[in-house]
Amino acid sequence: MRSGEQPPWIVSDELWARIEPLVPVVPRRTDHPGRKRLDDRKVLSGILFVLYTGIPWEFLPQELGFGSGMTCWRRLRDWNDAGVWQRLHESLLAELNAAGALDWSTAVIDGSHVRAMKGGPKTGPSPVDRARTGSKHHLITEAHGIPLAASLTGGNRNDVTQLMPLIEAIPPVRGRRGRPRRRPVRLYADRGYDHDKYRRQVRAVGITPVIARRGTEHGSGLGIHRWVVEQSVALLHWFRRLRIRWEIRDDIHEAFLSLACSIICWRRLRNLSLC
Repeated sequence: MRSGEQPPWIVSDELWARIEPLVPVVPRRTDHPGRKRLDDRKVLSGILFVLYTGIPWEFLPQELGFGSGMTCWRRLRDWNDAGVWQRLHESLLAELNAAGALDWSTAVIDGSHVRAMKGGPKTGPSPVDRARTGSKHHLITEAHGIPLAASLTGGNRNDVTQLMPLIEAIPPVRGRRGRPRRRPVRLYADRGYDHDKYRRQVRAVGITPVIARRGTEHGSGLGIHRWVVEQSVALLHWFRRLRIRWEIRDDIHEAFLSLACSIICWRRLRNLSLC
């Protein structure tokens, strides 16, 4: 972090202007109101602090003024249940689309293993980690690596099982004249997705699959397209809370995953405004 820059977990005015309208308003009780509810913007900074640093909730420093770890945990849960993170992601995608930053000619898909230290739903024995309990992050991006959708499964689930669910999870992206866009022209994937059954399913929704075949020599040339999703997975795991799954509850980990996708989109949008 450069001298004079704010830490990344401090919510800027520009980002808060996009998030505040999405946060549900909780009216204060008139009878026995109790302690005043902590400011949502400060709590969001606490959630981002945990996402960036990976610190356990109970160790969130009180001197930061973000509230207790349990307060931040509850707001993360409640806002996820209210669909805040998904709507934030969709609104940022719409802004990127309006700016011409989304390339719908190509989408790329990939999955990545993470260790699940405490088990829980959507975990399983990982075939790449000596059968230790793990989960998988599955991601689909457009041609520049901007996340379109992400999902969480057990570490023993085959990547191809998330091919169609991820395509269906791409939201209708507005921002330009005409109907919202949901489908790329082509889809690139590695050998883990090599099943003719799924090729037919991809074609059935109007997308041309470009998937490497098993048993062929490496050097297919697909790497010049696929590296963007690998870069985006690395960006997701740059958030320390996503490198290892500490949450037993899958919805809490999915909330972090969705929020991280939104932050990546926000950075792209901010960089466009700086150009």
